[in-house]
Amino acid sequence: MTAYATLDSPIGPLLLTADAAALSRLYMAPFRIDPAWVHDPAALAEPARQLAEYFAGERTAFELALAPAGTEFQQRVWRLLRAIPFGETTTYGTLAGELGNPRTVRAVGLANGRNPISIVVPCHRVIGADGSLVGYGGGIDRKRALLAHEAEVAAGFRATLW
Repeated sequence: MTAYATLDSPIGPLLLTADAAALSRLYMAPFRIDPAWVHDPAALAEPARQLAEYFAGERTAFELALAPAGTEFQQRVWRLLRAIPFGETTTYGTLAGELGNPRTVRAVGLANGRNPISIVVPCHRVIGADGSLVGYGGGIDRKRALLAHEAEVAAGFRATLW
């Protein structure tokens, strides 16, 4: 059974789903709710609490059971995303190099784009080689807002964007 809940956030509504007590999706609006899913905010209370803390500038790391569906390569990329420190960025090329093959830059970009648990698996922390904000399913404005929020919190300031 897949449980779902929606959550208001400073970057707009979020959709959270859980399968077997693990967060399986975190999508930004617009999103589609599968009619087979069961509306169960209680099942997603902990992810919702941690996200509220993140947006309030009180949390810099998530401690959640995750169950993102994806290929082995995608899973490897998503594990690397989780290792990007809060308030910092990296490039697709750097991630490809960490995987042992700099030629996989495009594949890394595609895996990054298929990340089903945005924010918690911080795909927004990946930028272009020239420092530009490229490729974000939630939109560049949201990516910019998330990065600015994290930079401000990391610098020791209370988030004021929200």
